[in-house]
Amino acid sequence: MITIATLRPEDRPAWERMFRGYIAFYERTEPDEMYEKAWNDFQDGTRVHALGAYVDGELAGITHFFIHPSTSGPDLCYLQDLFTDPDVRGKGVGRALIEAVRDWSAARGCSRLYWHTQEHNATARVLYDKVGDLTPFVRYAITL
Repeated sequence: MITIATLRPEDRPAWERMFRGYIAFYERTEPDEMYEKAWNDFQDGTRVHALGAYVDGELAGITHFFIHPSTSGPDLCYLQDLFTDPDVRGKGVGRALIEAVRDWSAARGCSRLYWHTQEHNATARVLYDKVGDLTPFVRYAITL
């Protein structure tokens, strides 16, 4: 059984292990201060939010998300990070996290939940193709 809930203080080590796994998957490195700031922001729960998926009481997946305004309609929710423990992949943990964020954002009046992934992330895209609609948008970025 999968339970979705706000991350608890005792989840910090498992959360950080998963978040570091997420960052490594995208071939990035971040300083320790980034993890500390993110954890504190999630515990505060005002700007950015985090949920955990628990299987048999153990943290098995994480997601990070936030609401932002839209110039042409109601607010939007951006699901920024999603990571599941490799041992539970394919067992519904990722889907449960996405559904929880969908329900959370709908309850707050958002008109859409969206996310990005890299084109080569075939494993995750199998799930994403089932729960969301692939859009034709191309993303550009400027590093500051």
